[in-house]
Amino acid sequence: MNIIVPIKQVPDLVEELQVDASGKDLDREWLKYKVSEFDDHALEEALLLKEQHGGSVTAIALDGEDIDKALFAASAKGADRVIKVTGDFKGASNHTAAKALANVIKGMPYDLVLTGVQSVEDRDGQIAVLLAHYLGTPHISVVTGVEVAGGKVTVHKEYGGGVVAEFEASLPMVLGIQAARETPRYVPVSRVRQAMRDANLEEVAGDGSGVSAGSSISRMFKPETGGGAEMLSGSAQEIAGKLAAIIKSKM
Repeated sequence: MNIIVPIKQVPDLVEELQVDASGKDLDREWLKYKVSEFDDHALEEALLLKEQHGGSVTAIALDGEDIDKALFAASAKGADRVIKVTGDFKGASNHTAAKALANVIKGMPYDLVLTGVQSVEDRDGQIAVLLAHYLGTPHISVVTGVEVAGGKVTVHKEYGGGVVAEFEASLPMVLGIQAARETPRYVPVSRVRQAMRDANLEEVAGDGSGVSAGSSISRMFKPETGGGAEMLSGSAQEIAGKLAAIIKSKM
């Protein structure tokens, strides 16, 4: 079984985020980056499937901030191939990113493409859908469980309210992973450094041109701070009266 896992770097949310002078992006000069947590789960699920069924796992990523380190970390965790898609993808829309990735993946043998269901940068959940579109394969997203047998895949898809549905589909296909069956494995820095020395980081030129769809950012800003909370004291009857008076004043 051949599994391909697209990954991306996103700003680490423990950092103090600031809007840049343009008002349309984050000030990224001093930002630290990390692999999107959902992509980390996708990679873990791929490695678990490889351990069960054999085959190979390929991690692939568009060129960007600290992406080499992320790919070497994937290699240290157990990915058999790591591929960087070169080109200028700064600020690329999800449509452009998906097409560039799909153009490379089309030339590779694969049974499954597992990608994170969304990322903290946009949370629109479109990469898996768009990859499936450009690859011409079936797709299921918000996946929390994957089983493969007899050329078919059985997945658990999560809906709102804790409802989970089970689907069976034929391979090849694209899955948007919400959570792996196990916590993503930790890889020590020493093993990442070893991968930097030993792993072969392949580079393939990418092309996401010709995409007219997508969205653009017109403005970013921090939410305005509210007036704070008002604590009500007294008996239950007194509190109810005060609450009713507040509600009436807001109407």
